[in-house]
Formats: sequence, C-alpha cells, structure tokens
Amino acid sequence: MSVIPASLSPQDALIAVMVAISAADEDVPMSELIAINRTIDHMPLFASYDIDRAARVSKSVYALFEEEDGLEALFGLIRAALPERLYETAYALACDVAAADGAIRQTELRMLEEIRAELDIDRLHAVAIERGARARHMTL
Repeated sequence: MSVIPASLSPQDALIAVMVAISAADEDVPMSELIAINRTIDHMPLFASYDIDRAARVSKSVYALFEEEDGLEALFGLIRAALPERLYETAYALACDVAAADGAIRQTELRMLEEIRAELDIDRLHAVAIERGARARHMTL
C-alpha cells in the first residue's frame, strides 16, 4: 500500500513544499519542524485544515524522495494542487523553513532553485521573498 496520494489539497501542497525544503539535506532540524508547525497553526490558509493530514503529507514527501523520479512526481502533485496565485506563497514558506535554523545549506539552496523553477517564480520576486525571509530570521 502506497502512502503517496493521488492528489493533494492546496494546503497539502504547501505543507509538501515546506517538508521538501526541510528534508532536502537529509537532516531535519527541530527549528524547521517548529517553523512548519507554527505556519500551520497561524496562517489563515490553514484555518480549516485537518492537521492530521500533515503527517500523511510528510510521509508522502519522504516516500517520494526515495523514488528515482520522486522529485518530479512531487512537483507534479504540487503544481496540480496549488492555484497559481499561491506559487509565491509556497516559495515564501519554503524560504522561511530553510531560514528557520539560521543557516541555509547548499542542498537547501539547490532545492529553493528547483522550487523557483518549477513554480516559475520571477527572479526579482524571488529575491524580495528571500530577503524578507532573511530579515524575519535574523539573530543578534
């Protein structure tokens, strides 16, 4: 029995993007998990979301990462589920999760690049989103 769903809801797709960026370097820091949970708890997009689905979505992302063409399949599911008007939101959430532990590693940078390309995020908009994430996650 596969844990990979045939389709995702828009909220599932946003969670999948956040989980994917967190798992990109095969090390999921607690700060990134907290950032994902905080996002789900506080963003209006998730107000009516069944939180139990988040664990299933996470397992699906991890299962897809184990498959040969899993990343392409994941992006296909995300694009199918996510309205285009939420593409920049997805990228912003990915940037926030990547920045949550205070360091963006090379594998996370490559995953952000993939997300930008797959969701056709304009480079100028991407830079603004990235700077916003950096500003939100600065430390003293």
